[in-house]
Amino acid sequence: MTFLRAGLLGAAVVMLVTGLATSRAASGVTIKGTVVLKGTAPEPAKLAVTIDQYVCGKEKNAEDLILSPQRGIRNAVVWLENPPPGPTAEAPPPATAVDQRECMFTPRVVVVAAGGRIDFLNSDRLLHNLHSTPSANPPFNRTQPKGRTIAITFPHPEIVRVSCDLHSWMRGWVVVADHPFYAVTDADGQFALKGLPPGRYTVRVWQERLGTMSREITVGDQDPTLVTLEMTAR
Repeated sequence: MTFLRAGLLGAAVVMLVTGLATSRAASGVTIKGTVVLKGTAPEPAKLAVTIDQYVCGKEKNAEDLILSPQRGIRNAVVWLENPPPGPTAEAPPPATAVDQRECMFTPRVVVVAAGGRIDFLNSDRLLHNLHSTPSANPPFNRTQPKGRTIAITFPHPEIVRVSCDLHSWMRGWVVVADHPFYAVTDADGQFALKGLPPGRYTVRVWQERLGTMSREITVGDQDPTLVTLEMTAR
């Protein structure tokens, strides 16, 4: 009986370990990294506000390049140029919300899957205007009073700039993704691309002021695969 119990216990342990290994293999490896600025950091700039100061204020911080104390770059978009094959999504992706508060787009940079929708909100007590002239997606130019939500669908992958004709400093960016392996860096410049099988990948980074850069990364069994991506100051 003792041998039988030991045998059953051993089989259970083997099954548990095998299950964990299978689960880890199925979930894949994460590329975890930081996008940082290389070179001399530009001086922070202020943007003058000449209209609707009762809501917008008298000046705005320029948000086209935001750095952490460690020179991490916020709002950079990181993705794989050669993603691993995966199943095609059958259901439409959930909508993403972008608000307009104190005459700024919040968040400034968003990623939406191709075919996905963005609900643009206006929380300011004044009139805004959503204007964009994309290349692959339908253009739009719509006025938006306070409290109104305008839903825009983006069928095709590209990077789309959104502006407000009434408030010239307002900028927002929609990155339309053709696969799931996209990420926007946080306030420290950090990102994660999850669920990758081992292999060699081309990682691409875009930032509205610094442009783009690419780097080859080899993903093995080590989880996470750590990387620092440098973008050159301009």
